[in-house]
Amino acid sequence: MPTILFILTLLAALGSGLMAGLFFAFSAFIMQALGRRPAPIGIAAMQAINETILNPIFFLVFFGTAVLSVVIAVWALLGWSEWASGWRLGGALLYLIGAIGITMRCNVPLNDRLAKAVADSAEGATLWSHYLKVWTRWNHVRTISCTAASAGFILGI
Repeated sequence: MPTILFILTLLAALGSGLMAGLFFAFSAFIMQALGRRPAPIGIAAMQAINETILNPIFFLVFFGTAVLSVVIAVWALLGWSEWASGWRLGGALLYLIGAIGITMRCNVPLNDRLAKAVADSAEGATLWSHYLKVWTRWNHVRTISCTAASAGFILGI
């Protein structure tokens, strides 16, 4: 395995592992804790989280791992005869579809709707109930995908 491919794959394994941990925390306890609060408090807290998470460190890990995944996927396809190419390609696809794709297609639109919600309104409470169920369900998918992606990258090393 060329040194550069080793380094890229290791970084992708770490990045997808970090994202798996972040998503796991939301699935395991953060969303449950927010759901136990009255709707206006839960909504306001999640709105603050959604604003705060958009920072350079998050973007570096989230999108940097996506860039690494694209590079690793191309490398795996070009060097398909190598025994670990399938693991690296699988890890890359799991991250790109399960983290980036699901986030952009499912979680971000829900976050955008929640950002416009009036926390202490009846509409806000209805949206919050829906948000908790659907957002968390898709977050479980992201958690599993990132964990599997990290495993794929590790096995690809």
